[in-house]
Amino acid sequence: MQQYLAILENSWFDLDRHYQFSEPQKVFNKLIAAYSEKQRAYHTVQHLYECLLLVGTIRSDLNDANAVELALWFHDAVYDPQAKDNELKSAELFVQYLAQDLSIDIVEKIKLWIIATQKHEATNELDLQFLLDIDLTILAVSPERFDEYEQQIQHEYAWVDPDVYSIKRKQVLAHFYQTVPLYQTEYFQQNFEQSAKNNLKNIIE
Repeated sequence: MQQYLAILENSWFDLDRHYQFSEPQKVFNKLIAAYSEKQRAYHTVQHLYECLLLVGTIRSDLNDANAVELALWFHDAVYDPQAKDNELKSAELFVQYLAQDLSIDIVEKIKLWIIATQKHEATNELDLQFLLDIDLTILAVSPERFDEYEQQIQHEYAWVDPDVYSIKRKQVLAHFYQTVPLYQTEYFQQNFEQSAKNNLKNIIE
């Protein structure tokens, strides 16, 4: 975890300089603690770090890069592998922690974005398209990282019967494989689509 903390700290306190949070250190500590919970193997500070790194590469393409970054900070803030309302709870946590520091419009926008990471439905909102694509970039990583990702997800679902897990996991990955295009933005389609399809094909076939 230590190798990610410096980047995460820089990201968070850059956001604080923009938004002027009332308790930036306290909220940062709570978020890092949340992403470090023992039930997590993939939805950790590593995933958060990988997402935030991508924001840096596409910042100029975003209408509100700070809001996208803040949404990413909270999109998996609540994560229970056995629950179905993690995104809603994460959005509620965002409101609880930061609503008093932000405009109503920003709060409502980010809250809806966080909830949208549950279903990854197509949208015409550019920043949300990028946010959803960033969340799925793990599908397009190197084969080595993809194997690690698959092991991490399996660890989070260790409570599921292995045979049932295998069937269900292939169904999830097949859904992504069959979604054309997988990514909503032209940038991600050009740079990540083929790698993601290759990784997915290797698992489901």
